[in-house]
Amino acid sequence: MNKDKLVALMNEDLETEFLSIVQYILHIATVSGAEYLSIVDELREHLGQELTHATTLAEQIDFLDGVPTTRVPPVPEAKDARHALELDLVLEATQLERYRERVADANDAGFPDVAEALRPLLEQTQDHVRDLKQALEEG
Repeated sequence: MNKDKLVALMNEDLETEFLSIVQYILHIATVSGAEYLSIVDELREHLGQELTHATTLAEQIDFLDGVPTTRVPPVPEAKDARHALELDLVLEATQLERYRERVADANDAGFPDVAEALRPLLEQTQDHVRDLKQALEEG
């Protein structure tokens, strides 16, 4: 994989982080019901981490001489609180797979330092998937 392809893929990852940020803000404001009170606090924590993920991606894209995207994909509409959490889980699971690929891509492209910068995003995204699965099982 060459540097330009890696930058393009990382910009796609950045778009999903922007989507996560907007989606989490919306879901924090609208998810309600006693069964979901504890997950709203988790979503707030996820939101802060998503902002850090976006910043890390933008910095790494710049490090690779790319231009970070500003595109935010459309946010899907949730029918209810459970559906909102299901949408969050789908997005996080997608990001998890992308981060697994991106760490490997960065190493394959000869940028182990970029791979190491992305590793915390992978680990936190694994936690997000686990948190959302647990919330959906309890809800």
